[in-house]
Amino acid sequence: MNDYYQDLGVPRDASVEEIKRAYRRLARKLHPDVNPGAEAEEQFKTVSRAYEVLSDPDKRRSYDMGVDPFATAGGGGGFGGQGFSFSDVMDAFFGGAATQRGPRSRSHRGQDALVRMEIELHDAVFGSQEELTIDTAVRCGTCHGDGCQPGTGLTTCALCGGRGEVQTVQRSFLGQVMTSRPCQNCHGYGSTIARPCFECSGEGRVRTRRTLTLRVPAGVDSGTRIQLAGEGEVGAGGGPAGDLYVEVSVIPHPLYTRRGDDLHCRVELPMTAAALGTTIDLETFDGQRPLDVRSGTQAGDTVTLRGLGVTHLRGTGRGDLIVHADVQTPTRLTDAQADLLRQLAMLRGEERPVARMAPSDKGFLGKLRDAFKGA
Repeated sequence: MNDYYQDLGVPRDASVEEIKRAYRRLARKLHPDVNPGAEAEEQFKTVSRAYEVLSDPDKRRSYDMGVDPFATAGGGGGFGGQGFSFSDVMDAFFGGAATQRGPRSRSHRGQDALVRMEIELHDAVFGSQEELTIDTAVRCGTCHGDGCQPGTGLTTCALCGGRGEVQTVQRSFLGQVMTSRPCQNCHGYGSTIARPCFECSGEGRVRTRRTLTLRVPAGVDSGTRIQLAGEGEVGAGGGPAGDLYVEVSVIPHPLYTRRGDDLHCRVELPMTAAALGTTIDLETFDGQRPLDVRSGTQAGDTVTLRGLGVTHLRGTGRGDLIVHADVQTPTRLTDAQADLLRQLAMLRGEERPVARMAPSDKGFLGKLRDAFKGA
């Protein structure tokens, strides 16, 4: 009688997992596609017969009692008269990833969802709480996710016996090859729903609309995504919910422009105020703030108000508010106003000003001087 334990190199009290590991190791080494040759092919047939006997509890029990299944079958042909599992050969070469053994779960994680939400610039500066209404999938309240009508349950598949797969035997040049495929009756689940839930049609989830309260952190900008773990769609079969991602879009403000965490605005100044200097009240997101305009302010000069910009999203503090001066030259003058300006021009020697050309690009030093003037 053949010594199948010796053929696989395992002790007689080896576990099923030890036998499977030994077969995989030898199959990788001796398979004809890897090791061509008559001797290797014969050895591969030997270990395949040994594995077929020792991996089957009934055949192993008979063999341990002195009955060799292949000897009683007349030696068989190819890889044994009973055939061998092609899935086990695939497991040997692909690490068990060729097929999924056993029934697969009906419960799956739900999909992640992405929604877009518009907020005002004020809310991006300070943060806010927003109400968000979304269309999503939630667990069915009637069947609680199992897909069956109340009072009923899953039925073991009559075709595969709950294994989720069926085996077929085919003849090939290697002999009889046994392959495993997902059961067509239960679609690999190993069970069927005889009476599906009338609310969800057996899916375990239903579509609905719900409202969430979302905390928008200060400092967000257009394109920022906020992740809400477990607030996405519930999976089929009552599986866990995916995540919800909220993409923020900041509505443009009519007066303020954002650049990074700084805010920019323009303030119109009369020519006299720009020349003499003044203090004006500026309406900001933090309320009214005094703005000191230096005498001799030119069009395009800036005044920086520290800490009145956008809150830093990561870290502490805020950006700045940068005010750009827009000096307005009067276009309609009364006779008295025109006389006063002529007197001023006479006093400054500007009745016939000389055209002095200035470079269009101030250069580094000019820009640096302007930056210090606006500080």
